[in-house]
Amino acid sequence: MSWNPALEPQCPDAGDLESIETVIIPRARDLGGFEVRRALPAPRRQMVGPFIFFDQAGPAEFLTGQGIDVRPHPHIGLGTVTYLYQGEFEHRDSLGTHQMIYPGEVNWMVAGQGVTHSERTSAATRQGKSSLFGIQTWIALPDSHEDVPAAFEHHGKEALPVLEGEGKTVRLILGSAWGEKAPATLYSETFYADVVLHPGAKLPLPSDHEDRGLYVTQGSVEIAGETFEAGRMMVFRPGDEITVTAGPEGARLMALGGETLNGPRYIWWNFVASSRDRIEDAKASWAAGDWQHGRFQLPPGDDQEFIPLP
Repeated sequence: MSWNPALEPQCPDAGDLESIETVIIPRARDLGGFEVRRALPAPRRQMVGPFIFFDQAGPAEFLTGQGIDVRPHPHIGLGTVTYLYQGEFEHRDSLGTHQMIYPGEVNWMVAGQGVTHSERTSAATRQGKSSLFGIQTWIALPDSHEDVPAAFEHHGKEALPVLEGEGKTVRLILGSAWGEKAPATLYSETFYADVVLHPGAKLPLPSDHEDRGLYVTQGSVEIAGETFEAGRMMVFRPGDEITVTAGPEGARLMALGGETLNGPRYIWWNFVASSRDRIEDAKASWAAGDWQHGRFQLPPGDDQEFIPLP
């Protein structure tokens, strides 16, 4: 951990309500016995920088024998980021990856031209009561890297930069911000951070990224005298100096953003692409079900079931 003067706001009251371009209230989605809150894509905002999908999972409690089973399913044209506050996931993918993820760690999977993966509560965790609370996001790949080979990176808690200032702790999950850089391999300018603020603590957002947003997971924040509670995403105007202040109970936030892509993205089911033709090709490949020689294979060790096309 290190203290970083860039975390200390030069102007304690920076930012005004006109700096907030959009306020997003997540929609509840049932994923088969488990509810998530989906902030992106939203009717008024498809992306924040390259972030095109943002789900809050939990907080949830499970009895012995229960858990989450996200069966094998395909992706193209994006990178997935799993980040947990509580609980664990067992990740398997068609690259042969078998990786547990725990709070404060990062699973970064680049789908590129195509990958299949599953995420489940492990058998060991199901032996007792368990909890789950975390965020899953997708980052749309730029045109130049939509068809890169699939790849997977896991970075442990100790590998991520942690910055501390007056009343605040920031763990940089992806990209560059506040003078630090996270280790995952990215293809566009991006930042993504887990922020914990003590009551009244102030956080300046990075000013060197085109798009910037905040999602409040716990507590509340104040901007220009207005309070925003947990379960709200604020997207800010480019170029404005923004500082947020934690409410009386403190706050936990996900700060995100980066460079906007050179055009909108088509999104259908688990596929993201710059053209409809790419989506249609992926749909046909998954429907064909040629797991031995086709574009998509099932994850080794988790190949007995899969999610069909909707």
